[in-house]
Amino acid sequence: MKRQDSLARQSVCSFRHQAVGLAALMLLVAPLRAQTHPSTNAPTPPQPVSLDALVGEIQSRHPELAFYRAEVAAARAGVRGARQWENPELSVEVGSKRVWDRGRGATLGDGAVWSVALAQPFEWPGRVALRKAIANQQIEMAELGLAQFQAALASRARTLGRSVLAAQEQAGAAEEVAERFQGLLAVLVQRDPAGVTPVLDQRIIEAHAITLSRQAAEARRAVQAGLLEINQLRGLPAATPLAIEGALTVATNLPPLSQLLDVAATNNFDIRLRQAELAQQGFQVQLARNERYPRVTLAPFYAAEKANDEQRIVGLGVSLPLPLWHQNQAGVEVAAARQQQAEASLRTICLEVERKVTEHALALETRLKEMARWRGDAPRQLREAAVLADEHYRLGAVPVTTYMEMQTRYLEALEAVLATRTEALEHRQQLELLLGCALDSFPAR
Repeated sequence: MKRQDSLARQSVCSFRHQAVGLAALMLLVAPLRAQTHPSTNAPTPPQPVSLDALVGEIQSRHPELAFYRAEVAAARAGVRGARQWENPELSVEVGSKRVWDRGRGATLGDGAVWSVALAQPFEWPGRVALRKAIANQQIEMAELGLAQFQAALASRARTLGRSVLAAQEQAGAAEEVAERFQGLLAVLVQRDPAGVTPVLDQRIIEAHAITLSRQAAEARRAVQAGLLEINQLRGLPAATPLAIEGALTVATNLPPLSQLLDVAATNNFDIRLRQAELAQQGFQVQLARNERYPRVTLAPFYAAEKANDEQRIVGLGVSLPLPLWHQNQAGVEVAAARQQQAEASLRTICLEVERKVTEHALALETRLKEMARWRGDAPRQLREAAVLADEHYRLGAVPVTTYMEMQTRYLEALEAVLATRTEALEHRQQLELLLGCALDSFPAR
């Protein structure tokens, strides 16, 4: 009996030791599990970025901007080179001289002869100024090219951002309706169909659910494609997480067409580039005519010789080419022909800009008139009607045709609204790109 009690006490003690060891082990393992648990969580979604902030980032970080900035730097260096004088030319001559008497043949003396001359060429008056003016026009053209590229970048970024916002809204609506169909199918499957009509209704709903899933997937793919291109414009890896927030709101102010054409004629980037090119070609013609006159070289020199006696000579040499065979007539004709080409190019681009401004202004006016006929909350009311149709179809108050028609028309109307807004914003963006300024800067009508 005592032995049994002793064994019982030993087993109880052993159990207590095991329990204490197990508790200690759990206390040690718990922090490790707590540390490793967060690694299994899903990655946090990116912080949404506004479209304006995204455009500003692209305008400052796009890789190709370095090319245009280097072009501006090269043009500025060209101005410094155009106003510099040519380097003087140093010439040194060393020799020996022997003097003798021709009658007697006796050598009178011999010695060293040397001379030093420094020649500095001088351009004909006005030539350096013309070259500097040509270089200044090159700077203006380079800066206009940089500004035009930044404006085109902003326009492309806004177009992509708006397409992403529209695709996101369209994808969300399609997914919502598709989930509505899937939920309805889950209810219909549990019912016992009585006749052919319920079975056919179920198949119709199932077919529409498949179609809507396809539409939602295509919209999501459009969103992803837009985000990939935006990341490329940002100079980041294509797979960088990005989320855009905002709404497709269209401003309704549109200045008169005559005012738009006047602003475009003086502020359009292409027209300003052609005007700068024409001015540069005018300077090229003047320079070619100026180059018909020779360049003068002044060369002060010093010479010394010591043979029979010692002589030193100090003087000034002047040299210039004689314009007998080459008077740069061909250069003048080439520059004049280039000037005529620049004039024709300017006239052509003015007509093209006028056509594009008129086209986009009329298209924007048409879209604004179309949107003015809508009610402001039309998409919201259509969505509410689609939800109402779903609720009443589940209650048996509306037939399947009405239910399907409401869901389909809601998505089609939303697509039409988004497409019209996107087109209006695109025409407005193209107008601002053609005008070189924002339409909001115009006074209200």
